[in-house]
Amino acid sequence: MPNPVVAIVGRPNVGKSTIFNRLAGERISIVDDVSGVTRDRIYAKGDWLGKEFGIIDTGGIDITDEPFMSQIKLQAQVAIEEADVIIFITSVREGVTDADENVARILYQSDKPVILAVNKVDNPEMRAEVFDFYSLGLGDPYPISGSHGLGLGDLLDAVVAEFPSDDESAEEEEVINFSFIGRPNVGKSSLVNAILGEERVIVSNIAGTTRDAIDTTFTDVEGTKFRMIDTAGIRKKGKVYESTEKYSVMRALRAIDRSDVVLVVLNAEEGIQEQDKKVAGYAHEAGKGIVILVNKWDTLEKDNNTMKEFEEEIRNEFQYLSYAPIMYVSALTKQRLNQIPAKIKEISENQCRRIPSSLLNDVLMDAIAHNPTPSDKGRRLKIYYLTQVAIKPPTFVLFVNDPELLHFSYERFIENRIRDSFDFEGTPFRLIARQKK
Repeated sequence: MPNPVVAIVGRPNVGKSTIFNRLAGERISIVDDVSGVTRDRIYAKGDWLGKEFGIIDTGGIDITDEPFMSQIKLQAQVAIEEADVIIFITSVREGVTDADENVARILYQSDKPVILAVNKVDNPEMRAEVFDFYSLGLGDPYPISGSHGLGLGDLLDAVVAEFPSDDESAEEEEVINFSFIGRPNVGKSSLVNAILGEERVIVSNIAGTTRDAIDTTFTDVEGTKFRMIDTAGIRKKGKVYESTEKYSVMRALRAIDRSDVVLVVLNAEEGIQEQDKKVAGYAHEAGKGIVILVNKWDTLEKDNNTMKEFEEEIRNEFQYLSYAPIMYVSALTKQRLNQIPAKIKEISENQCRRIPSSLLNDVLMDAIAHNPTPSDKGRRLKIYYLTQVAIKPPTFVLFVNDPELLHFSYERFIENRIRDSFDFEGTPFRLIARQKK
């Protein structure tokens, strides 16, 4: 079941970005006292009492015609559509304003749980002024102070209480979830249609947790079941997310969260763009299996070096995806499309691969023999033991005398030796150093 998503909305200059940074645990949004400084929605992850969730920061909703306001309002509406729970931020200093009432009217129409937070309640004397916000008709207002971190625990308790129940993720038959991710016009929709046009049996169409998304389940010739997660809105015209490229990112992030394997689609004609790297980076950090698809390969004039040069560019731009296979395909001519399900299945198996500790430590001892552990200021790194503790992604714990002595380069050396010895193509894995007690 994908993590719930919380949208933070409200009129400008009420402290939404400050709250966002508090919940995300790092300074991501630009914080400024100038109205309208947050123009784009920003996405991050947070957790409360072990419950992980996505967070969307939005530009302020306003009823004026200031520059960017129509666009900011549009972005907030998209965030509201994506959210499972909405935090409506107001400010005790200005009291209930016309703009707050305008935001409340928008939220009435969302049919989503709304938690009302009154920000900038920096001292107990200001709490009496919070009662005025009952007039918005959104239930109990929660007094908070973003700058001091006061009241956020109670606020998050209320937010988490509105999350969908874990019981909704009932056990289902084994199926591999995958999605096509990439910028608009790289050919994702054409790839979806071309794959479904192959000789495969469509089992069912299942409505996804993301509004307007349709997940298509099909079975390949070997009987393996796949669920293709639509990045919702890619093929649906007339929706607000079509009006700017940034809206596709939010949909892509939700699809990545729900996928086992992510296919990052590049346009062979246009090459690699910055947004390609951002979305692929999110899939990498989320620990998903990854395939890099270069679509529209048929449109290039090629010589003996074309594929090699393109691969070198990809490896240079996506250095953190050195484990991801590259496939050169064409939705139009269906070139190599029949190989995609098999590659997805292979990577899904690699994501779930478990290596016995005895084999891991044989590889580890051999690696140390060829490249002795480094030392720092007279202290040498001692490695005692290596074991796998998790899958999806494969996660390994390395027991050492002092984790501070494990230099990044030596950590990378161990990772490469593990990859050389076992098939983890297409999947990131995590190596965690722990001090042996």
